[in-house]
Amino acid sequence: MSFTKATKRKARLRLALAGPSGSGKTYSALAVASGIGSKIAVIDTEHGSASLYADRFSFDVMEMGPPFSPERFIEAIREATAAYDVLIIDSITHEWSGEGGILDLHDKLTRASKSGNSYTVWAEVTPRHNRLLDAILRAPIHLIATLRSKTEYVIQDVGGKSVPRKVGLAPVQRDGFEYEFTTVLELSLDGHLATVSKDRTGLFDGRDPAPLSAETGRMLIEWLESGQEPPVFDVEAEIARIARAASIDDLKAIWADTPDAHRPQIKEALSRRKAELTQGEHA
Repeated sequence: MSFTKATKRKARLRLALAGPSGSGKTYSALAVASGIGSKIAVIDTEHGSASLYADRFSFDVMEMGPPFSPERFIEAIREATAAYDVLIIDSITHEWSGEGGILDLHDKLTRASKSGNSYTVWAEVTPRHNRLLDAILRAPIHLIATLRSKTEYVIQDVGGKSVPRKVGLAPVQRDGFEYEFTTVLELSLDGHLATVSKDRTGLFDGRDPAPLSAETGRMLIEWLESGQEPPVFDVEAEIARIARAASIDDLKAIWADTPDAHRPQIKEALSRRKAELTQGEHA
């Protein structure tokens, strides 16, 4: 193990768009995606809202209803990686607070447990949520996720009159979830303007809030591709990841993410870790 000179490498986009209902998350995601690639897929959990824009953008859609378990999102992500340049998850909030999502699973498991201890149940559901996050970060395509924001009404003075106005607050997902993304933009109800919340690209520094467009996607893709080619497959890193695996499901996820050409290189380590986990379950 040693330090080496840091270099900027080409990367895949991980963009999160947060905002209240009506802020233009779906349209903005499609607009950005259209500037990144021609093959666009959408996981639509919003009752077909993406298809309302089928006359404006060219994309394929998978309309997903409940249950919104993390495993169903992982399966859809893996299916998309085989044929598309960009994947939009609209919205990822359902995996957290929707029917069959993490909070729902947590409540059901708590009620079913003998102790009724909600804290210990998190040890069961958190790894499932983390596997989805891992699938998002490791997917070999560009990915845009929309997040619903909590909303509240504030009173503003408009022309001497007190007018209620709906504003977005924190995104509805697990705390810190959005910060795993390259860039996080918050959309407003007034004009669908995007304000940067977090940005590793530096492209939005000093920019006034503005609507998102295909040009935003082209700007992002230019930055993402302005680096060295990333290593194709890091065998040592994968073996280390296998050693940290906490469950058989983790091992299955690693195996599914591994390109066929590299599976022989990690098969032995995977089998060894599987035996260790199985022995621990029967100890």
